[in-house]
Amino acid sequence: MNNKYYILRHGQTAYQTKKKDFLYPWPDITFTSLTKKGEKQIKDITKTLKEKDIDLIYSSDFLRTRQTAKIVAKELGLEINSDKRLRDVNFGIFSGKSKKEYRAFFASRKEKFFKRPPRGENWNDVKERVLDFLKEIEKKHRGKNILIVSHGDPLWLLLGIIKGLKGEEEFLREKYRALYPEVGQLLTP
Repeated sequence: MNNKYYILRHGQTAYQTKKKDFLYPWPDITFTSLTKKGEKQIKDITKTLKEKDIDLIYSSDFLRTRQTAKIVAKELGLEINSDKRLRDVNFGIFSGKSKKEYRAFFASRKEKFFKRPPRGENWNDVKERVLDFLKEIEKKHRGKNILIVSHGDPLWLLLGIIKGLKGEEEFLREKYRALYPEVGQLLTP
């Protein structure tokens, strides 16, 4: 890797509290904002980020990630670079519906890598777009401390790529499933 990466999942939203049994709508450019707790989570994380000499911030263009990145950018005096490749998974016809309905569509977790919901994406689709993002950033920058603000699935897949995971079986091993970031969590690969 040419750069050092810091991975930040957006702060808490209603989808971790009163709507926790439902999937986010997609695309979510203007709908789902951070809760007060989510804002506080990110303000607290920013204290840690101040010590990391962050040079650049890249963020998904969804509202919850833009809000997260904005809190950090304000404190660090940096610009935000939005990138659609960092968006959350497109759940297709299941967007905004219950997680139970979505899970029932798949026979196994592994199938989420290959099977697409109608008008949606699978994990390999997301993996390809975050890999494309990473390759571009690696070509564009050298020796930078880069903060990436995104969502659970894209960040989990990106962390796996950075750690050199290849096949679906590796991603699904218990120790790598533990890479999945909690809301408001900062990780360093």
